[in-house]
Amino acid sequence: MDRSTIISAALEVLEEVGLDELTTRRLAARLQVKSPALYWHFRNKQELLDEMARSIQARQDLGPPRAGEQWRDWLVRRARERRDILLAHRDGARLIAGSSPGPGIAVMFDQELNALVLQGFTPVQAMRAITTLGSYITGFVLEEQARHGRDEPPPVDLDKARETPTLLAAIREGGPPDGPIAFEDGLALVLGGIEASLLNNDDTSSAR
Repeated sequence: MDRSTIISAALEVLEEVGLDELTTRRLAARLQVKSPALYWHFRNKQELLDEMARSIQARQDLGPPRAGEQWRDWLVRRARERRDILLAHRDGARLIAGSSPGPGIAVMFDQELNALVLQGFTPVQAMRAITTLGSYITGFVLEEQARHGRDEPPPVDLDKARETPTLLAAIREGGPPDGPIAFEDGLALVLGGIEASLLNNDDTSSAR
């Protein structure tokens, strides 16, 4: 038994029972060992969760834009890939949100920041763009997965539609507050804000 075997088994258990029920005792039973055996490989449960999160995120095409890829196209591709990866795993967003990225991610993150700087961002703008987008994606998927895990009524009671006419109109026009359409609309808003910050760079330069 090695770390990769434990991580694979832990991800299987996650899919079956969810994050709240993923215990070291349950994982040890899956591996047919005693719980203390796991601590030869992981100091504590959080370290195991961190490694699980890194395993999931490693499946994304991280790194700077591809040759000739402009920043907006890159961030859109990156955002869609990340949402798909989080949705592909039960409680994926919760697992990622509470994890440590690990030391290796800093080098890759620096490469991504540098790629945006080469396309007109300041270092701070590049960092804010990537982290803000990451927070939006994780938060959106958190809500998606939380709603889908509950037996909730529709967001609008059609029998009481007179009390919420604007909300009803919004849902009729744009669909429910989660799902692919809502995600794309929110993504466009975030990217619009990022683009506006770059225009401020141009305005500041012109004023000098």
